[in-house]
Amino acid sequence: MAGERVRIIQRDVVKSGVGFGSALAIVISYTAHKSVLWAIIHGFFSWFYVVYFLLTR
Repeated sequence: MAGERVRIIQRDVVKSGVGFGSALAIVISYTAHKSVLWAIIHGFFSWFYVVYFLLTR
């Protein structure tokens, strides 16, 4: 029972983290490039783009 509860919590955290990473990447990308196409592409890469942006700025 406890193992099942841990799995459910982990799934929710992962889902929220991916959603937040994508949203953050889209906002950063649109602010930097003013392009919806680039925002969609960077949203797909989510946390990879966020880390890249932080390392190159």
